[in-house]
Amino acid sequence: MTTLYRCITEDDTVQFCHRVSEALSKGWSLHGSPTMAFDPVKGVMRMGQAVTKQVQAEYHPDMKLGQQ
Repeated sequence: MTTLYRCITEDDTVQFCHRVSEALSKGWSLHGSPTMAFDPVKGVMRMGQAVTKQVQAEYHPDMKLGQQ
């Protein structure tokens, strides 16, 4: 078993919630609390959420994590 990790980031919009919800629906689990920070260049709040997933494969740097 391999534990995969990824961090989903997005502007603070409904799209962020959809991306996290999609990951959860594909078997990913929340890892820690969400984070929020102001992006002064874009002038918007940015959100981040780490997620993890157990897979029956060996890790390789070429893996497309969002497709697991």
